[in-house]
Amino acid sequence: MNHFEPPIKWSDHEDIAMALYEKFGDDFSEAKIYRIRFTELLEWVLSLPNFEGTREQSTEGHLEQIQAKWVYEWRDNQ
Repeated sequence: MNHFEPPIKWSDHEDIAMALYEKFGDDFSEAKIYRIRFTELLEWVLSLPNFEGTREQSTEGHLEQIQAKWVYEWRDNQ
């Protein structure tokens, strides 16, 4: 199923959100996603298999965008 997938970078907010949704599914509802601490979110993003960014490149803006896109992804799947 997974052929070659290009690496995911910090600016790929939607791809990161989709990967997080695939990983956690419906364990996280909209309210829970918005309560995730950025320190935790950062670790999860860094641990994604295709992710090629570094901790140093992370910004609050990226994390906010990822959180918002994750909520959209969750909503789309309800």
